[in-house]
Amino acid sequence: MSQQNLKKSITFSQAISIVVGVIIGSGIFLKTGTVFQNAGSPYLGVIAWFVGGIITLTSALTIAEISSAIPETGGIYTYLKVLYGDVWAFLLGWVQTIIAYPASAAALAIAFSTFATFFVPLTDIQQKLLAIFILMFVVIMNIIATKFGGMIQLISTIGKLIPLVVIIVFGLIKGTANDFSFIGTTTAPSLGFGAALLGTLWAYDGWAGVTTIAGELKNPSKELPKAIILGVSSVIGVYVIFNLALLKVLPMDEIIKSSKPASDAATILFGQGGATFVTIGILVSVFGALNGYILTGARVPLAMGEKGQLPFSNFLKQIHPKLNTPANSLITISFLAILYILSGSFNTLTDLTIFILWIFFVMTVCGIFILRRRKNIPNAGYKVPLFPIVPLIGILGGSYILYSTLISSPVNSLIGIGIALLGLPFYFYLKTKK
Repeated sequence: MSQQNLKKSITFSQAISIVVGVIIGSGIFLKTGTVFQNAGSPYLGVIAWFVGGIITLTSALTIAEISSAIPETGGIYTYLKVLYGDVWAFLLGWVQTIIAYPASAAALAIAFSTFATFFVPLTDIQQKLLAIFILMFVVIMNIIATKFGGMIQLISTIGKLIPLVVIIVFGLIKGTANDFSFIGTTTAPSLGFGAALLGTLWAYDGWAGVTTIAGELKNPSKELPKAIILGVSSVIGVYVIFNLALLKVLPMDEIIKSSKPASDAATILFGQGGATFVTIGILVSVFGALNGYILTGARVPLAMGEKGQLPFSNFLKQIHPKLNTPANSLITISFLAILYILSGSFNTLTDLTIFILWIFFVMTVCGIFILRRRKNIPNAGYKVPLFPIVPLIGILGGSYILYSTLISSPVNSLIGIGIALLGLPFYFYLKTKK
């Protein structure tokens, strides 16, 4: 049974929750100090969160038109295949299947078990076992039914927004730090605005994941663009206001020093019970992001297997005959994620992929100009506003990200490219075999 037989079981509200739920993971709780430290001032720190959101949103607005014209399972992998050809699509799918999705899932599972130590002390081995258990629970739920994955995403998205909203409301009302020293620099920037911007983009990462489940939406050409736009716009607002609330409760220097600024802010506002409440919210947030990465990540090897572009494609492309879910792809992603959990190298692997993934993101945004010239693709039901200004902002912003990453981490950037190119022998072998 092929991907064309996937049930159209994901609702519009669940699609929005996938966008929001995958983006809001642990980044907003863990990256705030790094962003302010690199920016050097509260003003530039907040601006970095806003600019990172604008780059993400303009890219999302543009890719939403492509998703409307090509509403197929596989997401950006499928768009690159249609717009640029098999090789570029394969390279992205290779990176996503082998490293990006499973390593991100591993990192989130470990993050969940790490935050769980707030309630129960765990050794390193116990943390890894808990991470594997949580990972497998999410995978099994998605194997049983895609609607369970969608329901988990919807519920966890609502749950993770509660502590954020509470800190925003009470922080803005009751906060006394009032560190809004927007003029001047309160601390020397460690790496500068570019590094601060990169930190925010890590927290915004995951926005394109919803495009991989287009084939399971009831009306993808209309629902997918709306889900992307509403989801990303909501996250930008939450991130910016959340950081303003933090600055009202904690001085910037204390945010930089703290490994858990959200918990510290909650402790100031509500006492020790507040830290407990926020930690529970973080666990819900990480759990929802993990579910989102598993749900969307499995659709990439599914789409590649359908086209015979990966080893064991016949296995990967199969849909469970009774459950109508991509069980084999889910098992493959989870197997690799478990290996990364046990190896402890998942953070390094995710760092290596950031640079190479943004190359494909920029290519996809550029693809809007190819799309509009192609006569063999139906007109999209949605058109990106303010064309070509919006796509150009996304392209320039993405190019700035690539430049900053190459300058600040040249070794990791080149290793990331090397990992992607390692897939080429498999591509040409499988092509020759076909």
